[in-house]
Amino acid sequence: MAKPSQDSAPPRLLVTELWGLGDLALALPFLRSAATHARVTLLAKPHAAPLLARFAPEIELVPFTAPWTAFRGKYRLHRWPWRELLRVQRALRARHFDLGVSARPDPRDHALLAWAGARRRLGFPRAGSSLLLTQPLPRPALPHRAEHWRALTTALGWSLPSLAPRSSPLAPTTRRVVIHTGAGHPVRLWPVERFAEIAARLRATGWDVVMLDDSLHDLDQLMNALAGADRFIGNDSGPGHLAALLGVPTFTIFGPQLPELFAPQHPQAAWIEGAPCPYKPCFDACRFAEPHCLLKLEVDAVWIKLAAWLGQNPAPAAARRDMPTQTG
Repeated sequence: MAKPSQDSAPPRLLVTELWGLGDLALALPFLRSAATHARVTLLAKPHAAPLLARFAPEIELVPFTAPWTAFRGKYRLHRWPWRELLRVQRALRARHFDLGVSARPDPRDHALLAWAGARRRLGFPRAGSSLLLTQPLPRPALPHRAEHWRALTTALGWSLPSLAPRSSPLAPTTRRVVIHTGAGHPVRLWPVERFAEIAARLRATGWDVVMLDDSLHDLDQLMNALAGADRFIGNDSGPGHLAALLGVPTFTIFGPQLPELFAPQHPQAAWIEGAPCPYKPCFDACRFAEPHCLLKLEVDAVWIKLAAWLGQNPAPAAARRDMPTQTG
Protein backbone atom coordinates (compact mmCIF):
# COMPACT_ATOMS: atom_id res chain seq x y z
CA MET A 1 0.00 0.00 0.00
CA ALA A 2 1.46 3.32 -1.06
CA LYS A 3 1.61 6.22 1.36
CA PRO A 4 -1.43 8.46 0.81
CA SER A 5 -0.94 11.77 -0.91
CA GLN A 6 -1.33 15.03 0.95
CA ASP A 7 -4.64 15.59 -0.83
CA SER A 8 -6.24 12.37 0.45
CA ALA A 9 -7.05 11.42 4.00
CA PRO A 10 -4.95 8.57 5.37
CA PRO A 11 -6.79 5.29 5.85
CA ARG A 12 -8.14 4.36 9.24
CA LEU A 13 -6.43 1.26 10.62
CA LEU A 14 -7.54 -0.98 13.48
CA VAL A 15 -4.83 -3.10 15.13
CA THR A 16 -5.68 -5.78 17.69
CA GLU A 17 -3.19 -6.92 20.36
CA LEU A 18 -5.17 -8.11 23.34
CA TRP A 19 -2.59 -9.94 25.39
CA GLY A 20 0.40 -9.06 27.57
CA LEU A 21 3.09 -6.41 27.83
CA GLY A 22 5.59 -8.49 25.89
CA ASP A 23 3.14 -8.90 23.03
CA LEU A 24 2.60 -5.15 22.94
CA ALA A 25 6.33 -4.50 22.94
CA LEU A 26 6.71 -6.78 19.92
CA ALA A 27 3.89 -4.91 18.16
CA LEU A 28 5.29 -1.43 18.71
CA PRO A 29 7.70 -1.31 15.74
CA PHE A 30 4.75 -2.14 13.47
CA LEU A 31 2.57 0.44 15.19
CA ARG A 32 5.18 3.16 14.78
CA SER A 33 5.58 2.34 11.10
CA ALA A 34 1.80 2.18 10.60
CA ALA A 35 1.37 5.61 12.18
CA THR A 36 3.30 7.15 9.29
CA HIS A 37 0.80 5.72 6.80
CA ALA A 38 -2.57 5.62 8.56
CA ARG A 39 -4.67 6.89 11.43
CA VAL A 40 -4.13 4.01 13.82
CA THR A 41 -6.40 2.76 16.58
CA LEU A 42 -5.08 0.02 18.86
CA LEU A 43 -7.51 -2.33 20.59
CA ALA A 44 -5.60 -3.53 23.64
CA LYS A 45 -5.67 -3.89 27.39
CA PRO A 46 -5.49 -0.65 29.40
CA HIS A 47 -1.84 -1.28 30.23
CA ALA A 48 -1.03 -0.26 26.65
CA ALA A 49 -1.60 3.40 27.57
CA PRO A 50 1.83 4.17 29.09
CA LEU A 51 3.61 2.32 26.29
CA LEU A 52 1.82 4.34 23.63
CA ALA A 53 2.42 7.56 25.55
CA ARG A 54 6.14 6.85 25.54
CA PHE A 55 6.69 5.29 22.12
CA ALA A 56 3.73 6.16 19.87
CA PRO A 57 1.61 9.00 21.31
CA GLU A 58 -0.09 9.61 17.98
CA ILE A 59 -1.88 6.24 18.18
CA GLU A 60 -5.37 6.08 19.65
CA LEU A 61 -6.07 3.41 22.26
CA VAL A 62 -9.44 1.76 22.71
CA PRO A 63 -8.96 -0.10 26.01
CA PHE A 64 -10.50 -3.55 26.13
CA THR A 65 -9.77 -6.56 28.32
CA ALA A 66 -11.00 -9.50 26.27
CA PRO A 67 -12.54 -12.16 28.56
CA TRP A 68 -10.82 -14.95 26.63
CA THR A 69 -7.38 -13.62 27.67
CA ALA A 70 -7.96 -14.65 31.30
CA PHE A 71 -5.82 -17.51 32.57
CA ARG A 72 -8.81 -19.30 34.09
CA GLY A 73 -12.52 -19.52 33.29
CA LYS A 74 -12.12 -17.73 29.97
CA TYR A 75 -15.12 -19.43 28.37
CA ARG A 76 -17.69 -19.01 31.12
CA LEU A 77 -19.86 -17.05 28.76
CA HIS A 78 -22.40 -16.08 31.41
CA ARG A 79 -19.65 -14.10 33.13
CA TRP A 80 -18.50 -12.22 30.05
CA PRO A 81 -18.98 -8.42 30.15
CA TRP A 82 -21.54 -8.36 27.35
CA ARG A 83 -22.44 -4.69 27.84
CA GLU A 84 -18.77 -3.77 27.59
CA LEU A 85 -18.43 -5.87 24.45
CA LEU A 86 -21.34 -4.05 22.82
CA ARG A 87 -19.96 -0.67 23.89
CA VAL A 88 -16.60 -1.50 22.31
CA GLN A 89 -18.29 -2.68 19.12
CA ARG A 90 -20.23 0.57 18.79
CA ALA A 91 -17.09 2.60 19.42
CA LEU A 92 -15.14 0.70 16.77
CA ARG A 93 -17.86 0.74 14.14
CA ALA A 94 -18.23 4.50 14.56
CA ARG A 95 -14.65 4.91 13.33
CA HIS A 96 -15.38 3.32 9.91
CA PHE A 97 -12.07 1.47 9.58
CA ASP A 98 -10.61 0.98 6.13
CA LEU A 99 -8.17 -1.65 7.39
CA GLY A 100 -7.94 -4.11 10.24
CA VAL A 101 -4.97 -6.33 11.12
CA SER A 102 -3.99 -8.99 13.64
CA ALA A 103 -0.61 -10.67 13.96
CA ARG A 104 -2.07 -13.67 15.76
CA PRO A 105 -3.38 -16.78 13.99
CA ASP A 106 -6.42 -16.45 16.22
CA PRO A 107 -10.02 -16.73 14.97
CA ARG A 108 -11.18 -14.56 17.88
CA ASP A 109 -9.07 -11.66 16.62
CA HIS A 110 -10.38 -12.17 13.10
CA ALA A 111 -13.95 -12.18 14.35
CA LEU A 112 -13.24 -8.91 16.14
CA LEU A 113 -11.97 -7.31 12.94
CA ALA A 114 -15.16 -8.31 11.12
CA TRP A 115 -17.31 -7.36 14.12
CA ALA A 116 -15.71 -3.91 14.12
CA GLY A 117 -16.67 -3.43 10.46
CA ALA A 118 -13.14 -3.07 9.04
CA ARG A 119 -13.54 -3.22 5.26
CA ARG A 120 -10.17 -4.84 4.52
CA ARG A 121 -9.00 -7.41 7.04
CA LEU A 122 -5.50 -8.95 7.05
CA GLY A 123 -4.35 -11.80 9.24
CA PHE A 124 -3.04 -15.33 9.48
CA PRO A 125 -6.00 -17.76 9.32
CA ARG A 126 -6.53 -20.71 11.60
CA ALA A 127 -9.43 -23.13 12.09
CA GLY A 128 -11.36 -21.76 9.13
CA SER A 129 -10.99 -18.09 10.07
CA SER A 130 -9.98 -17.20 6.50
CA LEU A 131 -13.73 -16.70 5.99
CA LEU A 132 -13.48 -13.70 8.31
CA LEU A 133 -10.52 -12.15 6.49
CA THR A 134 -10.54 -10.36 3.16
CA GLN A 135 -6.79 -10.99 2.77
CA PRO A 136 -5.59 -14.20 4.45
CA LEU A 137 -1.80 -14.29 4.69
CA PRO A 138 0.57 -17.27 4.78
CA ARG A 139 2.42 -17.65 8.02
CA PRO A 140 6.04 -16.50 7.89
CA ALA A 141 8.82 -19.06 7.61
CA LEU A 142 10.16 -18.04 11.03
CA PRO A 143 7.60 -18.56 13.78
CA HIS A 144 8.49 -15.63 16.03
CA ARG A 145 5.63 -13.21 16.69
CA ALA A 146 7.80 -10.31 15.48
CA GLU A 147 7.96 -12.01 12.08
CA HIS A 148 4.17 -11.97 11.88
CA TRP A 149 4.20 -8.20 12.37
CA ARG A 150 6.92 -7.94 9.74
CA ALA A 151 4.85 -10.00 7.29
CA LEU A 152 1.85 -7.72 7.86
CA THR A 153 4.05 -4.70 7.16
CA THR A 154 5.22 -6.24 3.90
CA ALA A 155 1.66 -7.12 2.85
CA LEU A 156 0.69 -3.47 3.34
CA GLY A 157 3.65 -2.24 1.31
CA TRP A 158 5.35 -0.62 4.31
CA SER A 159 8.71 -1.27 5.95
CA LEU A 160 10.15 -1.84 9.40
CA PRO A 161 13.61 -0.84 10.63
CA SER A 162 16.19 -3.55 10.12
CA LEU A 163 17.95 -5.27 12.97
CA ALA A 164 21.37 -3.83 13.66
CA PRO A 165 24.33 -6.17 13.04
CA ARG A 166 25.81 -8.02 15.97
CA SER A 167 28.96 -5.96 16.33
CA SER A 168 31.30 -5.51 19.29
CA PRO A 169 30.17 -2.29 20.95
CA LEU A 170 32.25 -0.06 23.16
CA ALA A 171 32.69 -1.09 26.78
CA PRO A 172 30.05 0.37 29.07
CA THR A 173 30.80 3.33 31.30
CA THR A 174 28.63 1.72 33.98
CA ARG A 175 27.91 -1.86 35.01
CA ARG A 176 24.25 -1.72 35.94
CA VAL A 177 22.08 -4.79 35.56
CA VAL A 178 18.35 -5.01 36.28
CA ILE A 179 17.01 -8.39 37.35
CA HIS A 180 13.24 -8.85 37.18
CA THR A 181 12.02 -11.95 38.97
CA GLY A 182 8.34 -11.78 37.97
CA ALA A 183 6.24 -13.24 35.18
CA GLY A 184 2.62 -13.25 34.11
CA HIS A 185 2.09 -16.88 35.06
CA PRO A 186 3.66 -19.18 37.70
CA VAL A 187 4.91 -21.72 35.14
CA ARG A 188 7.37 -19.09 33.90
CA LEU A 189 8.83 -18.22 37.31
CA TRP A 190 12.40 -19.34 38.00
CA PRO A 191 12.74 -19.51 41.82
CA VAL A 192 13.47 -16.11 43.33
CA GLU A 193 16.16 -17.51 45.62
CA ARG A 194 18.12 -18.59 42.53
CA PHE A 195 17.85 -15.08 41.14
CA ALA A 196 19.17 -13.84 44.51
CA GLU A 197 22.19 -16.12 44.13
CA ILE A 198 22.80 -14.77 40.62
CA ALA A 199 22.58 -11.24 42.01
CA ALA A 200 25.13 -12.07 44.71
CA ARG A 201 27.58 -13.42 42.12
CA LEU A 202 27.08 -10.35 39.94
CA ARG A 203 27.78 -7.99 42.83
CA ALA A 204 30.88 -10.00 43.68
CA THR A 205 32.18 -9.38 40.15
CA GLY A 206 31.54 -5.64 40.24
CA TRP A 207 28.05 -5.26 38.82
CA ASP A 208 25.55 -2.79 40.25
CA VAL A 209 22.40 -4.93 40.60
CA VAL A 210 18.81 -3.71 40.86
CA MET A 211 16.25 -6.37 41.77
CA LEU A 212 12.63 -5.84 40.68
CA ASP A 213 9.51 -7.98 40.87
CA ASP A 214 5.82 -7.81 40.04
CA SER A 215 5.13 -5.58 43.04
CA LEU A 216 6.21 -2.65 40.84
CA HIS A 217 2.91 -1.97 39.10
CA ASP A 218 3.71 1.50 37.71
CA LEU A 219 4.79 0.93 34.11
CA ASP A 220 6.44 4.32 33.79
CA GLN A 221 8.62 3.57 36.81
CA LEU A 222 9.42 0.13 35.40
CA MET A 223 10.40 1.53 32.01
CA ASN A 224 12.56 4.22 33.65
CA ALA A 225 14.35 1.54 35.67
CA LEU A 226 14.90 -0.59 32.57
CA ALA A 227 16.05 2.33 30.42
CA GLY A 228 18.90 3.05 32.84
CA ALA A 229 20.28 -0.48 32.72
CA ASP A 230 23.22 -1.84 30.75
CA ARG A 231 21.87 -5.38 30.92
CA PHE A 232 18.58 -7.08 31.80
CA ILE A 233 18.07 -10.55 33.27
CA GLY A 234 14.67 -12.12 33.80
CA ASN A 235 12.06 -14.74 33.08
CA ASP A 236 10.17 -15.21 29.83
CA SER A 237 7.91 -12.24 30.53
CA GLY A 238 6.92 -8.72 29.51
CA PRO A 239 9.73 -6.76 31.22
CA GLY A 240 12.32 -8.49 29.05
CA HIS A 241 10.55 -7.38 25.89
CA LEU A 242 10.24 -3.86 27.27
CA ALA A 243 13.96 -3.83 28.02
CA ALA A 244 14.74 -4.89 24.45
CA LEU A 245 12.40 -2.20 23.16
CA LEU A 246 14.38 0.33 25.20
CA GLY A 247 17.65 -0.88 23.68
CA VAL A 248 18.84 -2.95 26.63
CA PRO A 249 20.48 -6.34 25.91
CA THR A 250 18.48 -9.13 27.56
CA PHE A 251 19.17 -12.53 29.06
CA THR A 252 16.03 -14.67 29.41
CA ILE A 253 15.50 -17.82 31.44
CA PHE A 254 13.04 -19.91 29.43
CA GLY A 255 10.98 -22.80 30.73
CA PRO A 256 7.78 -23.99 29.01
CA GLN A 257 8.07 -21.57 26.08
CA LEU A 258 10.50 -21.63 23.14
CA PRO A 259 12.96 -18.82 22.36
CA GLU A 260 12.28 -19.11 18.64
CA LEU A 261 8.72 -18.02 19.35
CA PHE A 262 9.15 -15.26 21.92
CA ALA A 263 12.78 -14.27 22.54
CA PRO A 264 13.18 -10.49 23.07
CA GLN A 265 14.07 -8.71 19.84
CA HIS A 266 17.44 -7.17 20.63
CA PRO A 267 20.57 -7.94 18.57
CA GLN A 268 22.44 -8.93 21.75
CA ALA A 269 19.60 -10.95 23.29
CA ALA A 270 20.66 -14.25 24.84
CA TRP A 271 18.87 -16.96 26.76
CA ILE A 272 19.02 -20.36 28.34
CA GLU A 273 16.39 -22.95 27.51
CA GLY A 274 14.65 -25.08 30.07
CA ALA A 275 15.10 -28.84 30.27
CA PRO A 276 13.53 -30.89 27.45
CA CYS A 277 9.84 -31.72 27.68
CA PRO A 278 7.69 -33.46 25.03
CA TYR A 279 4.83 -31.00 25.62
CA LYS A 280 6.67 -27.78 24.80
CA PRO A 281 5.64 -25.12 24.05
CA CYS A 282 3.14 -25.09 26.93
CA PHE A 283 2.28 -21.38 26.97
CA ASP A 284 0.51 -20.81 30.30
CA ALA A 285 -0.28 -24.33 31.48
CA CYS A 286 1.74 -27.32 32.60
CA ARG A 287 0.72 -30.97 32.49
CA PHE A 288 2.72 -31.65 35.65
CA ALA A 289 2.39 -30.44 39.23
CA GLU A 290 5.27 -28.02 38.58
CA PRO A 291 7.27 -26.91 35.52
CA HIS A 292 10.22 -29.31 35.72
CA CYS A 293 11.69 -27.85 32.52
CA LEU A 294 12.27 -24.58 34.38
CA LEU A 295 12.99 -25.86 37.88
CA LYS A 296 15.72 -28.20 36.64
CA LEU A 297 17.78 -25.16 35.62
CA GLU A 298 20.28 -24.84 38.46
CA VAL A 299 22.17 -21.65 39.29
CA ASP A 300 25.52 -22.96 38.06
CA ALA A 301 24.12 -23.86 34.63
CA VAL A 302 22.55 -20.41 34.25
CA TRP A 303 25.67 -18.67 35.53
CA ILE A 304 27.93 -20.32 32.93
CA LYS A 305 25.87 -18.92 30.06
CA LEU A 306 25.22 -15.64 31.80
CA ALA A 307 28.89 -14.98 32.56
CA ALA A 308 29.84 -15.57 28.93
CA TRP A 309 27.13 -13.16 27.79
CA LEU A 310 28.17 -10.51 30.31
CA GLY A 311 31.65 -10.57 28.85
CA GLN A 312 30.40 -9.15 25.55
CA ASN A 313 30.40 -5.56 26.91
CA PRO A 314 27.13 -3.89 25.88
CA ALA A 315 26.84 -0.30 24.82
CA PRO A 316 26.30 2.02 27.81
CA ALA A 317 22.82 3.18 28.66
CA ALA A 318 23.78 6.79 27.98
CA ALA A 319 24.64 5.90 24.38
CA ARG A 320 21.26 4.40 23.61
CA ARG A 321 18.21 6.21 22.37
CA ASP A 322 14.78 5.77 23.87
CA MET A 323 13.49 3.80 20.88
CA PRO A 324 16.37 2.07 19.07
CA THR A 325 16.09 1.64 15.32
CA GLN A 326 17.23 -1.96 15.53
CA THR A 327 14.05 -3.13 17.23
CA GLY A 328 11.87 -4.89 14.70
